[in-house]
Amino acid sequence: MGSLETALPLKRESLLRSSSAGRTERYPFSQRPRSRFSRFLLFRKLDYLQWICTVAVFLFVVISFQMFLPGSVIEKSQDSWKELDMVSGDLLSLKETGTLDFGEDIKFEPSKLIEKFEKEARDVNNLSFNFSVTQRRFGYKKPQLALVFADLLVDPQQLLMVTVATALQEIGYITQVFSIEDGPAHEIWKSIGVPVTIFQSKHRMEIAVDWLMYEESHSQYDGILVSSLETKVVLSCFMQEPFKSLPLIWTIHEKALAVRSRKYTENGQIELANDWKRVFNRATVVVFPNHVLPMMYSSFDAGNYYVIPGSPAQAWEADALVALYKDNVRVKMGYGPDDIIITIVGSQFLYRGLWLEHALILQALLPLFSKFPFDDNSISRLKIIVLSGNSTSNYTMAVEAIAVNLHYPRGAVKHIAIDEDEGSVLSASDIVVYGSFHEEQSFPEILIKAMCIGKPIVAPDLHMIRKYVDDRVNGFLFPREKIRVLTHIILQLILNGKLSPVARNIASVGKGTARNLMVAETVEGYASLLEKIIRLPSEVALPEAFVEIPSKLKEEWRWHLFGAFSKSAYEERTLRISRSLDKIEEQWNRTQRESSRSITSIDESFLYDIWKEEKDNEILNARKRREEEELKDRSDQPHGTWEEAYRGAKRADRSRNDLHERDEGELERTGQPLCIYEPYFGEGTWSFLHHSSLYRGVGLSSKGRRPRADDVDAPSRLPLLNNPYYRDALGEYGAFFAIANRIDRVHKNAWIGFQSWRATARKASLSRTAELALLDAIQTQRHGDALYFWVRMDMDPRNQLQQDFWSFCNAINAGNCKVWADYS
Repeated sequence: MGSLETALPLKRESLLRSSSAGRTERYPFSQRPRSRFSRFLLFRKLDYLQWICTVAVFLFVVISFQMFLPGSVIEKSQDSWKELDMVSGDLLSLKETGTLDFGEDIKFEPSKLIEKFEKEARDVNNLSFNFSVTQRRFGYKKPQLALVFADLLVDPQQLLMVTVATALQEIGYITQVFSIEDGPAHEIWKSIGVPVTIFQSKHRMEIAVDWLMYEESHSQYDGILVSSLETKVVLSCFMQEPFKSLPLIWTIHEKALAVRSRKYTENGQIELANDWKRVFNRATVVVFPNHVLPMMYSSFDAGNYYVIPGSPAQAWEADALVALYKDNVRVKMGYGPDDIIITIVGSQFLYRGLWLEHALILQALLPLFSKFPFDDNSISRLKIIVLSGNSTSNYTMAVEAIAVNLHYPRGAVKHIAIDEDEGSVLSASDIVVYGSFHEEQSFPEILIKAMCIGKPIVAPDLHMIRKYVDDRVNGFLFPREKIRVLTHIILQLILNGKLSPVARNIASVGKGTARNLMVAETVEGYASLLEKIIRLPSEVALPEAFVEIPSKLKEEWRWHLFGAFSKSAYEERTLRISRSLDKIEEQWNRTQRESSRSITSIDESFLYDIWKEEKDNEILNARKRREEEELKDRSDQPHGTWEEAYRGAKRADRSRNDLHERDEGELERTGQPLCIYEPYFGEGTWSFLHHSSLYRGVGLSSKGRRPRADDVDAPSRLPLLNNPYYRDALGEYGAFFAIANRIDRVHKNAWIGFQSWRATARKASLSRTAELALLDAIQTQRHGDALYFWVRMDMDPRNQLQQDFWSFCNAINAGNCKVWADYS
């Protein structure tokens, strides 16, 4: 078939070919398909220079306007305002042209975590299918959970966790609360039957809690739930053995650290940022209450982020705003009592189409001004506030440019940054319009706050909004493809210059809805997450599925438990978080300075390397003398005077080798008949070990030994413990075998004892009185060669009469225990 283009006169064709000498012969200009617009230019013989000037002027106008926009919305199409002038209300056409970006690509998906959960589920199913093995459960224990807080002040986080804990108890969990500081919420936890423990110290090394042992049932905690950034000092305990493998859920509601993390990189505080990364990496799952926070904390993401939507924070803040702005906030903001204020809010994300969305909403509201009277100064009673962006952006100039372009009356449209005074703006508003068309993954928090304050809301019919807002029941919805419907809705909400009764009734219903919004999602979310990350041993009964939680526990937050307490403490939460982060940064800076000074001192110490050769010779001679003296120490020699003990200690000091297994503690032990060994594994157990000369630690791992301590390195004495499998299988018995292996080389006392670090954790270790009684019995040889056991009789719930051991033993064994007359 022939082409219409080839039908041109030959003269014109040759002219065009000669003018396009630079083009390839393969695609001659005359044979290229031309658009109608290009043919129009050719046939009309428009002046090309005039056309270029026209385009240049148009681009200059567009670029000049975009200079007023924030950085996130600078990239705009040249025809944006042309398509805006269509104002058809047909938003879909704008989207199809690609000029309006609704931020569809802004989405958080915990893909790595979901893949991990799915893989673990497949592994369990495959194991059961391949081996046809079904784990038998005895179920005589309930799963134990520890809830850790920075303090027990009355705030939304406490309300959320009390609600979740109540539901978890209903399906079979047992919970216990730990807190760095005490507070009014202590009584709330006690009222629902949850025991509370307050840490005696804020220092990590002094937080003595055996997270492997539940205090009441002496069984292991199956999961740890930690709240707030302020609990970093406690989280550090879980980064050490033997607590590293415990499932840990860390809930973060604050965004303060996300803001500061940018400064860490700018100021060169890389090590501080890496320290926070290690803490985030330790958590099995980091839970956020919305989908914005995980994106803000993306620099710390270790693939363990998760979102459980829902929090009472917005309702709590709304109550505080109502109490704070009891006076007429309109007057303080410069508005009159008869003004109608419509506030446009939107998504927390900034994307390129945001300004176009605001422009379309403002254009839909423009016809309202013809319905409102003007005051004596010819100023309209209708006021519009665009609540968006932050104080550091220049979005105010963009909003002003949009208002001028749409021919709004002067002063009718005002932009206020959301971080300046969001509370006062929402309190002063009559109607709140959600002006974003971005499909949110969770219900917008700013709408929850507006509804809790008692404001009628108007929003596009997005999926997440339709899920909780019923049109004309607790809010108003308009189709986003037909923005003109918004004009008719606003006219229904306003009657004779005031809110209509319909608007007030719907706002009242919406307030009740928003106050307990997404409670079910939160409660079921935590219960479902626990099911996925906790692996319960066979002696622990499985809890009921999260779907079995009674509906009454998923309908509302536990507001009634917090009614008698003041909510003023929540206003201080932001300041407390800021001070806590300041303290962490100060400690880090101080540590860095001390580290630099220590490096300098170490460098200076290398000047004494000339002594090294002489020191090595002394060590060789000391080893020879030690082998000769060990033969003398093997015999059970009678306890001599302190002078003899001192001379023996001096000899031991002169002969000690370079392994540093002997120090001042051994000097003191030389004159004692008894040494009690405390097996331990990892830095997490250091706070439970004794420091007196009567005790000596036995480290089951070379990596977790205490520095500058007289501890025995068990793997060096029993290489079998270097294998993690045998170390875990033997447990503390591995320390017994390590001491027994060539015992004469490490143990120089006549008597030997063993005490687990867990005895100290359970407060069941030897008291000072018991230590003296035991030493007295040994020194006086009251029972000769004997095997002593000790136990805290006052802590046994069966011994309510506080009887001694043998009396209590006879009482529970029908008098069949042998009584020694000389033992008390």
